Amino acid sequence: MNETEGLRFRRLHRPQVITDELPEHRYKGSGTYSGKVFQVTLLSLGGFLLLPLLIIILILESPIQPEVFSLKEPPMMKGCWEPNLKLREAQRLFEDQITGPESITNIGDVLFSGTADGKIVKLVGRRIHTVTRLGKLPCGSKEEESSCGRPLGIRLGPNGTLFVADAYLGLFEVNPTTGEATRLVSGGQVVAGRKLSFINDVAVTQDGKKVYFTDSSSRWQRRDYMQLIMEATADGRVLELDLETRELTVVMENLRFPNGIQLLPDEESVLVAETTMARIRRVHVAGLNKGGMDTFIDNLPGFPDNIRPSSTGGYWVAMSAVRPNPGFSMLDFLSQRPWIKKLIFKLFSQEVLMKFVPRYSLVAELHDGGVCTRSFHDPNGLVAAYISEVHEHDGSLYLGSFRSPYIAKLDLSKV
Repeated sequence: MNETEGLRFRRLHRPQVITDELPEHRYKGSGTYSGKVFQVTLLSLGGFLLLPLLIIILILESPIQPEVFSLKEPPMMKGCWEPNLKLREAQRLFEDQITGPESITNIGDVLFSGTADGKIVKLVGRRIHTVTRLGKLPCGSKEEESSCGRPLGIRLGPNGTLFVADAYLGLFEVNPTTGEATRLVSGGQVVAGRKLSFINDVAVTQDGKKVYFTDSSSRWQRRDYMQLIMEATADGRVLELDLETRELTVVMENLRFPNGIQLLPDEESVLVAETTMARIRRVHVAGLNKGGMDTFIDNLPGFPDNIRPSSTGGYWVAMSAVRPNPGFSMLDFLSQRPWIKKLIFKLFSQEVLMKFVPRYSLVAELHDGGVCTRSFHDPNGLVAAYISEVHEHDGSLYLGSFRSPYIAKLDLSKV
């Protein structure tokens, strides 16, 4: 073996150090490859899942055409508005026996209300009696609501009859003894170029000659109330019915979700809850200022529903949702962002959206000048939820609800 061959042999058998570590360049190459595969897979999967959503967003039309409007910064929850737990002292009546008793009135100790299944009922002791049914069966679904009927505002007239505002069927006068119902105004009819699509609350003069009522929207019906709230269209009105001449006139228009209505003692003006705007307006229906309007209270810490008189000369206002400060109000946030509202209604139904609305029940007593004198709260609506009205009778507050399966009773001597 010559020297060259020996050198080649020694190189082939040079000793090597064996370890468990891979060469650095091999490790890096493998990791880079695996990372790229993972990224590509993740992006592909994300794209696959998001593609239908993007198609929905781009192609589907939103059912609402929201307007931009401004709300002031909510008032601080202090002073009269200081949170408390006083509504949790309430007692539930007729639980799971009555659904959606929106509004309440009384004749003596007998209470009357309208229910979600289209009936007018009277509550005597612990028993529920049906006075009449304004619509027709079947009832229970969103599609059937317009034919079943949905009684909302209810008032006692000077002659002992009940005046009832049904969201779909119209305005009625009902004999509480016989159940005979007379239709005074038909729902859906065109008045001054607009449909009565969402008749809401009613007020009657002391002589029974005139009736005032709110029509919350000419575009949306009650079953689509969430669309009305989110769209915030100024197409609501206050109307007057002269029971002697049967003349029906519009006394105020271009309101955003006019809801509860209450005559002032002089009967020259009515208070109207403008729900979407979190305020109460005073609409002048008679006297020198007839046809005018001003603000009774602005920038409430919640969204007002019905307004009813208190025994101290003030007014009870019910609010089923609040604008917490400190805190976050979704409706305030969305008021300046209509594009988000459109997107929300492309993706979610009204029923799903209701699950995201924080439950917070608030009842306030207001006096002239919009001064808050006391308020009762139930954070999270644990005892009294979805409050729509406060009816005071014999030292107690009876709390109506547009959704809950009970009436709540609060003894004022305990709070």
